[in-house]
Amino acid sequence: MLMGLAVLFLLILIVVLCCIFIVRFAMFILKKKPFPKKLAVICLTGIVTLLVISGYQTYFFTFDQAKGNVNQEPVESPNGTYTAVKYDLPYGGAAGGVNLRVQVRENGTNKDPKTVYFADAKSRFQLEWEDDSRLKVTNEAPDYPDSNRSAELDVEDEVYDETGRTCRSWVLKDEYDTCYQHEGA
Repeated sequence: MLMGLAVLFLLILIVVLCCIFIVRFAMFILKKKPFPKKLAVICLTGIVTLLVISGYQTYFFTFDQAKGNVNQEPVESPNGTYTAVKYDLPYGGAAGGVNLRVQVRENGTNKDPKTVYFADAKSRFQLEWEDDSRLKVTNEAPDYPDSNRSAELDVEDEVYDETGRTCRSWVLKDEYDTCYQHEGA
């Protein structure tokens, strides 16, 4: 959240500075005023910084930033190999919403839990194991047919990320064989 606010502030600042640069550049062209070198360097540096931050957030995305609250009992796979846990991640304050993340832990090992599902929360949510490694995630609002974000995943090598960030991440590409995202992402 704090990173998002800092980027937004930087974006607004750069837009304002670039507008000032455009006015000063027009004065340079039309009235033969001195070229605004410092302002040009500041604007270019700001633009490059925003591009680097945007690229970093897109191609080096991990779920590390996504903390959350457990609000449902963990669901164990039929043979007890895996445990699935749902986390709620509120965003946007009073006018915001809730994202949800499902992590799967391999029981009896020291491996870190693996995120297999990430999407905006809908009114009906359910976790159900289809077999020992296939997890069915139901996430829909029945009154809105286009809101269905349900998925059936092999927890060993598949992930669903509504936003598609996981599918574009260079860091996570080796962790999953198949990455699903919402068609509108």
